[in-house]
Amino acid sequence: MENTLFDLSQYRRRQTVTVRVGGLCLGGGCPVRVQSMANTDTNDTEACVAQALRIARAGGELVRFTAQGRREAENLRAIKAGIRAAGCDIPLVADIHFNPEAAFIAATIVEKVRINPGNFVDKPASGLPAEWSEAAYRAEQGVLREKFVRLIDLCKAHGTALRIGVNHGSLSERILARYGDTPQGMVESAMEFGRICVEEGFDQVVFSMKSSNVRVMVHAYRLLVRAMEAEAMAFPLHLGVTEAGDGEAARVKSAAGIGALLADGLGDTIRVSLTEPPENEIPVGRKLVAHFSGRENQPLVPVPDSEGYSAYTYRRRESILSGGIGGERPPVVVASGVCDSEQPPIPAPDFWGDDGEAPLWATLTLNDLTEATLDFLRSNPQQIIVLKSHTAGVAEQRAFFLRLIAEGLKNPVIVHRAYSEDDLETLQLKAAADLGPLFLDGFGDGIWVENLAKTIPLQEVISLSFAILQAARVRISRTEYIACPGCGRTLFDLPQTLRQVREATSHLKGLKIGVMGCIVNGPGEMADADYGYVGAGPGKVTLYKGREVVCRNIPQEEAIARLLEILS
Repeated sequence: MENTLFDLSQYRRRQTVTVRVGGLCLGGGCPVRVQSMANTDTNDTEACVAQALRIARAGGELVRFTAQGRREAENLRAIKAGIRAAGCDIPLVADIHFNPEAAFIAATIVEKVRINPGNFVDKPASGLPAEWSEAAYRAEQGVLREKFVRLIDLCKAHGTALRIGVNHGSLSERILARYGDTPQGMVESAMEFGRICVEEGFDQVVFSMKSSNVRVMVHAYRLLVRAMEAEAMAFPLHLGVTEAGDGEAARVKSAAGIGALLADGLGDTIRVSLTEPPENEIPVGRKLVAHFSGRENQPLVPVPDSEGYSAYTYRRRESILSGGIGGERPPVVVASGVCDSEQPPIPAPDFWGDDGEAPLWATLTLNDLTEATLDFLRSNPQQIIVLKSHTAGVAEQRAFFLRLIAEGLKNPVIVHRAYSEDDLETLQLKAAADLGPLFLDGFGDGIWVENLAKTIPLQEVISLSFAILQAARVRISRTEYIACPGCGRTLFDLPQTLRQVREATSHLKGLKIGVMGCIVNGPGEMADADYGYVGAGPGKVTLYKGREVVCRNIPQEEAIARLLEILS
């Protein structure tokens, strides 16, 4: 088994240094914090104060504002004063892209500054990366170091924390030229800055590795932890799936990605990015954090050594085809006597094979894998397994798959989890956080989410199951929307625009469409999308096909019709 730096056998939080953000602590054994980002114009003091107070009342513990220029950075002082005058001490974070001077100003005002290594100093990538000589690569690192050390010195002087926030879609041209558009490139982008922090004796640093692709996001964070451990760094982690969108899909994507890492004991603060009012993010984040609280005392899970598992790359476990399940087929969806094999779920009393006979299934847990059971499975390779869990959740079910791999068994496995929830959002978050990590790791030939309370319609449970498989990128069954949550740079009403784009395109199964508020991360983060709708200026939109601009700066009122023309 490839070496992992988190414990596969027991839930245990990773130990980090303590970072102080105003009166709040991150890492170092402190609770996992929940935060959000304002989407108001940073020059509109009254609106920013009002929104920050709504976030704080919802239970948010940090609030972030974009500061795209000197003027916006300076106005953080007035925003902070207004929030404090209202009796609220929530720490403020400045979000910086492209403009080191704005970061220098913000570091003297707010409690934390977030910079993006891809555009703090380096040239952002545009299209295919150019060739970089070793001399040019090193020269650019020297310029970066000079600017970054100045920011570190300001942070030291003012007690300001720092987030080094890598975005998959905005890696610099220099990093892309050497590492490509990969999780490894994201890690190196972060580690360059981390090494400078260590050299300068500055440890009030948090890292993030965000992507709209949940699989990329999970691998990038795990690789970063491995890289930090190799260089004796112990900085806390800010977790999030960027550009997740809204509604069910956004909650499931976020819970699957953030949940996979929280289950590994990684993560010290989270932000659930929703294309909705930012205060909506806080209850979602708090439910997700609560789902992982109190797991430290769970029993140890025996984990066999297996070459079939990697925490850092996707490998689907090999299984045979039985009854239309397993083999090369995408995972099926099962729900209370309903099984789907390549078509929408149909009522059935059992799994139906191609010959009309219902093959037997075996309901097993990790504890059931005795030698007698293993012998039975060896003699019956067509046996379909329904994998249940006692208490250890992800660790227990992952260990079951590792045991099958170690024993050379290829029986198809349907992963089952039972809940008793009356609230749909809570069911979505719990199921995605429990089952999403397994499919992200390549485990499972089917998914079965069972809600024993029976108060949530079966169709909602089925929809949730498909959403989990889509979030893990193992079965694409619907249009996927890569949509940012919006911020002070946003150039149109994002929630309304996303709804309009969805209404016009949701029938296009399997397409990925990006809806982005501005060009900061838009073209990059939606690079995984087939088509993109990006704010280009007040009332203007640029449309993309992949990374290629198709229509530039068209009036917003024409944009959806033009997008449909491109899609036709």
